[in-house]
Amino acid sequence: MAIIVKLSYLLSTMLLLFSLYPSQTLAGGKKQILVIESYHASFKWDADYRRAIQDTLEDYAVIKFFEMDTKRLPSNLHPKQAEIAWTRYLQSEPDLVILGDDNALKFLGPKFAKKQTPVVYLGINNNPRNYFEYAFLPKHISGVLERPLMKRSVMYLQEMTEKPMEKVLILFDTSTTSKTIAKEVFQGKSKLKIGSATVHVKFIPEQNQWQKAILQAPGQKFDAIILGLYHTITNVKGVHVPSKNIISWTSKNSALPVFAFWEFSVGQGMAIGGLVLDGYSQGKAAAAIALRVLQKKYDKRSEPALNYQGQFVFSRSQLKKWNIQLPPHLQDKAIYLP
Repeated sequence: MAIIVKLSYLLSTMLLLFSLYPSQTLAGGKKQILVIESYHASFKWDADYRRAIQDTLEDYAVIKFFEMDTKRLPSNLHPKQAEIAWTRYLQSEPDLVILGDDNALKFLGPKFAKKQTPVVYLGINNNPRNYFEYAFLPKHISGVLERPLMKRSVMYLQEMTEKPMEKVLILFDTSTTSKTIAKEVFQGKSKLKIGSATVHVKFIPEQNQWQKAILQAPGQKFDAIILGLYHTITNVKGVHVPSKNIISWTSKNSALPVFAFWEFSVGQGMAIGGLVLDGYSQGKAAAAIALRVLQKKYDKRSEPALNYQGQFVFSRSQLKKWNIQLPPHLQDKAIYLP
């Protein structure tokens, strides 16, 4: 009887341990990956690249995520979020880390440079070397760059309107990514010539200023508006305004057609579309690198991997609203959303 009691106790203890530590038990030798997001899971860009990472790697690794939430939190809290992310890394001791977007690489890249854990980044608008002390990438850090196809987008948009575009307004918030684009893509200029159009770029931190820019655009002889990023805009009290509020107001109140550089801005009650980048392709490219790193088949001499592809994405309802007929060669290439 004593033996039976002991066996019963041992069995119940094992079952308890199994319930407390399911990932270690079920992993079956899988690698551990920690994904540190600059932003948050409900942001469509993040949701899409998370899905791509899971689609590619879930059979090979146990994947955990940490959200720094730097689009919604004020910039003075970003270093603290980075410290929490670093603590999560030290506690989990993953086999590989994926850093999503510039803030994660900016705050954590120098720390990972002093470790040996392989790191793969994605969605980086800046030159990655600018985030490291000695302006070079350590051998164990590599990844995918995000380069919005702005000049090509403007060229294509000029084919879509009956009247040639002569003056185009591009709007951004003042986030880290937007400031990087101002430097890397526009070389700090607020105006440049693309094809037949003169493009004006504005970086706006506050909601009222954004709305004023939209409402004044027709009187300033602009032919169209292109949305960059608008996810860190605040109200007059400095409180973050949800991005969906910004884009829905813009779509509803703009007297000019509104296009986009990113797929997450396209849809019903949003932007018309254009040649856009999407989070899924970024996540897929980064996950492919991560998989080769884990399999020890990766050759960094081919890095950084530039992701210039882009795709034509348009909203059917917005095309109808603005009475825009895509040229035949774009119709065949396009992906359509509601």
